[in-house]
Amino acid sequence: MTTNPMRPPIITLLSDFGHQDAYVGIMKGVILGLNPWVQLVDLSHAVPPQDITMGALVLQSAWRYFPPGTIHLAVVDPGVGSRRRALAAAVGEHFLVGPDNGLFALILAQQPAQRMVCLENQRYFLPDVSATFHGRDIFAPVAAHLSLGVPLTEFGPELHESMPLDLPSPQFGASAATGQVIAVDHFGNLITNLPYPEIEAWRQGRSVRLWVGERQISHWVSTYSQVPAGALLALKGSHGYLEIACREGSAAKILGAGPGARVGILLAEAS
Repeated sequence: MTTNPMRPPIITLLSDFGHQDAYVGIMKGVILGLNPWVQLVDLSHAVPPQDITMGALVLQSAWRYFPPGTIHLAVVDPGVGSRRRALAAAVGEHFLVGPDNGLFALILAQQPAQRMVCLENQRYFLPDVSATFHGRDIFAPVAAHLSLGVPLTEFGPELHESMPLDLPSPQFGASAATGQVIAVDHFGNLITNLPYPEIEAWRQGRSVRLWVGERQISHWVSTYSQVPAGALLALKGSHGYLEIACREGSAAKILGAGPGARVGILLAEAS
């Protein structure tokens, strides 16, 4: 990987740190102290605290849109300081760095890693590693060293599997399918665990009825503009899952729904 300042390597950053405190800036300071030519891109620091699922969804939706060689540094880490592993992985022409807690599971399910290691070589950490800020002390310096061309194998022993994401599985029956809301985005859209391609394969063009809890969603559309302002709707979201939304409003507020809310789909001919 080049360190030519005319073509700097890219490190993306994702966390649940927010911007009130200095945590994000400190991580950037660590990285720039090791590689002042790197280009830092903030994916998001507004992931809800400890929400590994939302962090995984944001990463899944974003990583492919960056150039080859990009390093994706992600820290949503409720298990920091515990025995949870830290990992770095090569996926396609990209790298992933962060806690082994399911944060990268959606990416790795789509494209398995060519190589994955457990971060154990303290030579590439900061001298004093705290029990509460591995983003600063482990992940940021490892990402910086990767951007300088240090081989992945230098950081620790090979890992053959990583932690899965603890997501409920949707159920598809002969006439009905069930799932649940797994995340809520900034707009109040309800992201479900129902992969849109699987829904389309199951329904085979047949009409369906959809409920969130006890509330029926009347509009199943492809764009928000197909319904009037304030109307609830279902559509394929940018993450690739079925989403429940409200045009120019918050479906989460209108429905009083969040992660865990039940979603039911029934073939119209069976209702």
